[in-house]
Amino acid sequence: MIRKRVLVSGRVQGVYFRETCRQLAQERGVAGWVRNLPDGRVEAVFEGGEEPVAALLAWAGEGPPDAHVSGVEAHEEPAEGLSGFSVLR
Repeated sequence: MIRKRVLVSGRVQGVYFRETCRQLAQERGVAGWVRNLPDGRVEAVFEGGEEPVAALLAWAGEGPPDAHVSGVEAHEEPAEGLSGFSVLR
């Protein structure tokens, strides 16, 4: 199991980024959370198998159809054994 903390920049708020991310994570069995940051970025934590997490990272580089992603930072962290995937407010 791996864990990645991801920061996504660009036009990523108000375009269903968080909800789409939650749906895709649940479909792939990835645990974690996603939230908007005050500076306009989206932050997410993905925890699960290497391939499903890599698929979500690849998706984060594009986002949903109305998003315009200009950058993605991903940092590996120790896995915490999370379960479920949440949209944080």
